[in-house]
Amino acid sequence: MQTIRERTEQIEAMILSQGAAHSQNTRGRQQKEQPCDMRTCYQQDRDRIIHCKSFRRLKQKTQVFLSPEGDHYRTRLTHTLEVSQIARTLARALRLNEDLTEAIALGHDLGHTPFGHAGERALNEITPNGFRHHHQSLRVVDRLERSFQGLNLTWEVRNGIVCHTKGAWPATLEGCAVRYADRIAYMNHDIEDAVAAGVLHVEQLPRDVVEVLGSTKSQRITTLLTDMIAQSTEQELKFSAEVADAYESLRQFMYATVYVDKVAKREEAKVTKVLAELYDRFSANLDLLPEGYLQIAYQEGADRAITDYISGMSDEYAVHTFEDLFVPRKWHIL
Repeated sequence: MQTIRERTEQIEAMILSQGAAHSQNTRGRQQKEQPCDMRTCYQQDRDRIIHCKSFRRLKQKTQVFLSPEGDHYRTRLTHTLEVSQIARTLARALRLNEDLTEAIALGHDLGHTPFGHAGERALNEITPNGFRHHHQSLRVVDRLERSFQGLNLTWEVRNGIVCHTKGAWPATLEGCAVRYADRIAYMNHDIEDAVAAGVLHVEQLPRDVVEVLGSTKSQRITTLLTDMIAQSTEQELKFSAEVADAYESLRQFMYATVYVDKVAKREEAKVTKVLAELYDRFSANLDLLPEGYLQIAYQEGADRAITDYISGMSDEYAVHTFEDLFVPRKWHIL
């Protein structure tokens, strides 16, 4: 009898574009597995990512503003969900594989540090071999998750994760969709968060950008998606020249204003101090590391193990660990 997975693969063959990644044509996993009767390989990968611990920790990792007061600022988790939504919209409109797109989007930031890009910059300075969150995201799914056995994801998902931000572009159009969706999402939600924080007023946005992309988050995202859907082919995803120029102008504006704003970034100087102190303490006393990371230290070196441990911390856990190691506890006298 035909399985549900096989029926889904047949449907993919009928409705997906020629440039899409079909589940039955995957390059496979690092360790071979028996295929699931119900889910395609990309559906399995999506589910493994959603259920892993690193995904849950994203809810307490900084997006832009460190430990903001209020319930409506983005975290690394809400950013991930917005990227997933935008990427899936692109995938459906272009008849790409939505399951592969979603899996890449949900896993793309699993390796991000506590304290957002400030934490990434700090670890990059501290660790001997440097640090890039997209490389760490791949390490998380390959090595650290599921009790240090890894999630054994498909090649296409792993490629999309490690290529989502810089360097070589992903090998699949689905991975490219996530890379564009990441850019669309963070630029627009960072504007909204900056306005809510009072470090930016919408009237400050460049007039020429507003005229092309729109004045609201919804208008900008709709313009960017509509333009990309109209301009893309079965071989390439792209914006029109006008929209690409407007997006680049907006990106430069944000880096010149919000991303360097003294109010928004006033706490970031403390990030390097916290992470550097933690790194030095663990280096001096490896026994402070949990058992699994001790095994990594013995197998791959102390620097690798300490980097893995610190980068996986949530903001709150990093602060709590710092206080536990360096801040004297109060005596409670009965």
